[in-house]
Amino acid sequence: MSAGHGRRARSVAERAPRSRDVRGLVLGLAGLAAVVVLASLALRPPVEEPVVPQSAVVEGELPRAVGEWRGEQLENAAIVVQAGRDMGLSERDVRIGVMTAMGESSLRVLDRGDRAGPDSRGLFQQRDPWGPYEVRMDAYASAVLFYRQLAELEGRDGLAPTRVAHAVQINRDPDHYARWWDDAGEVVAALDAAPHEVVRTS
Repeated sequence: MSAGHGRRARSVAERAPRSRDVRGLVLGLAGLAAVVVLASLALRPPVEEPVVPQSAVVEGELPRAVGEWRGEQLENAAIVVQAGRDMGLSERDVRIGVMTAMGESSLRVLDRGDRAGPDSRGLFQQRDPWGPYEVRMDAYASAVLFYRQLAELEGRDGLAPTRVAHAVQINRDPDHYARWWDDAGEVVAALDAAPHEVVRTS
C-alpha cells in the first residue's frame, strides 16, 4: 500500500506544472498581448486633423451625408463654395473649385503630399511655390489661392470643367477631375439647401 501511494504521489507531482513553468507561461502570454496591442495601434489609420488654425468655420446644420461625402468633407466644401462666392466668381467656377478639392484631397485638409509632390499640402494639394504652409493648410485661404489662378484663365467657360481644373493644378492627367463633376454639383445643391453659414474667424 505504501508503495502504491508513493507511485500515485509521484505521478501527481510529475503532472503538476512547476512554479517556474507557470511564471514563464504568464510572462509569455503578457508579451504576446503587448505585441498584439502595439500591432493594432500601428495599423490604425491616422486621424486627419488640421494642424493650423482655420480662418473660417461652418455654423449651423449641414446634411449628414451627400453620397459618399460627409462630416468635415462637407464643412470644407461649404468653405470652398463661400470663398468662391466671396470673390464674385460664377457658380460654374465655384463648382469647379469643389470638384478640384474632391479630386486633390477628398475634401480633407491634408498635411502630406505624394510621391509626385511631396511638398503638396491642404485641400488643393498646393506645393511650396503657391504660398506659405499656413495658407495652404487653411481651407478658406487655399481656396482663395486656387480661385485667383482660375480667375486669370481666359476662355475657361468654353473649356470642360476638368480642363479648367487641370489648367490651374497641372495634373498629369487633364481628365483626372471629370469623375467628380456630378458629385460637386450634388454637394453644392445640398449645401445651398442646408441652414448654415460660413463665418470668417480671421
